[in-house]
Amino acid sequence: MAKNQNSLKDISYEERRKEFFSQIKGGVAIVPAQPEIIRNDDVHFKFRQNSSFYYLTGFDEPDAIAVFKNIGGKCEYILYVRPRDLEKEIWDGRRAGVDGAIKKYHADKAYNVETFFEHTKDIFAGAERLYYTLNGRLDHKLMQMLDIYRKSLGRTGRGYLPLTDVNEVLGEMRIRKTAAEIDRLRKAGQITAAAHKEAMMRCRPGLYEYQIEALLEYCFRNAGSERVGYNSIVASGENATILHHVDNSRKFEDGDLLLIDAGAEFNYLTADITRVTPVNGKFSKEQKEIYEIVLDVQKACVDMAKPGATILQIHNFAVEKLTEAMIALKFLQGNKDDLIKTLAYKRFYPHGTGHLLGMDVHDIGLYYLNGVPRKLEEGMCFTIEPGFYVQPYDTSVPEKYRGIGVRIEDDVVLTESGCEVLTADVPKDVKEIEAITGSKPWLEF
Repeated sequence: MAKNQNSLKDISYEERRKEFFSQIKGGVAIVPAQPEIIRNDDVHFKFRQNSSFYYLTGFDEPDAIAVFKNIGGKCEYILYVRPRDLEKEIWDGRRAGVDGAIKKYHADKAYNVETFFEHTKDIFAGAERLYYTLNGRLDHKLMQMLDIYRKSLGRTGRGYLPLTDVNEVLGEMRIRKTAAEIDRLRKAGQITAAAHKEAMMRCRPGLYEYQIEALLEYCFRNAGSERVGYNSIVASGENATILHHVDNSRKFEDGDLLLIDAGAEFNYLTADITRVTPVNGKFSKEQKEIYEIVLDVQKACVDMAKPGATILQIHNFAVEKLTEAMIALKFLQGNKDDLIKTLAYKRFYPHGTGHLLGMDVHDIGLYYLNGVPRKLEEGMCFTIEPGFYVQPYDTSVPEKYRGIGVRIEDDVVLTESGCEVLTADVPKDVKEIEAITGSKPWLEF
């Protein structure tokens, strides 16, 4: 099924670059593309561009480098790209080349990426600061280039250019979503919600985790998603107590809960949904008890999501309410405030209650400004995902609760007075989930 983008607002890379240039006055920014991954036996892995590079360029080829200069008010956007190579293009796909980088992607200048090192003096000429994210593939080469540039200045007293992480600058741009970006986040949420709902309806004892994973990803692609936003977590039984379970090989047993944490990416923006389903269509008394504790907290946290609040406030509220529940269940003993202060609750709730969401599932952007939790603003998008996990080996709790893992996660974007839940289409109330679980036969391919 072809993806329908007719109703989506256009994204302007030129406007993004214009804003970026205004943030790097007197500086040069270097943003590398994602490298192509090729295994030794010539197996090419599917390519997904570096988000920061794509955000500014829209260029979807590997091994490129983007340079942005704002020196003395003169702004330059330069792309270093792989050259056209008809022999390689037969094997690996078409390339834009130097001419395409200018004509199609509107670079002011473009060069063969192999010449990047040779352009050291031109790249850094006049710059007062370098914007670059360390721990990348260019680190060693850039240090060499900075040293060459420093020495070329002679006895001026100048050292290496001061360094700022480019993702701090881009994080401030990306943290408030435009209408066009919200369109795509909404679409990603709709695609993901429909896939989760389909998984609930096909769920039943005897299936394997990987079968549901395959179903989810079929639904994503069939609806127009280019790829998953992250590796799908399909965790049955006690696997649901493993936060990043991605092996997805266990067979469902009657009485299991199934925790699915999966999100589709649409036009480089991703969704992130977690839901929990009883594979036989009926929560046990203990499963329902834990589930409804988490559900009540999650709904209350969604109600708190509005401009002026902070992600830390939402998290602290979730910790408080979940700790109260742990005490009521006799999983923890003692004073609530002391249990929170000593982080005793982390035995059953070890993660945060939400994270920024956008081009990356854990999107860039500062959570604190000047050491103070950042106040949420209209256009910010993040997840709300409290959880409760009882490890199967925890003999301090009654056996009937052991191995139960619950997390409920939705994506929200802040509006003027509250928030829009982008992932509301997938059920999360107990009666709704039980009513649809197993309502469709399993697909036989």
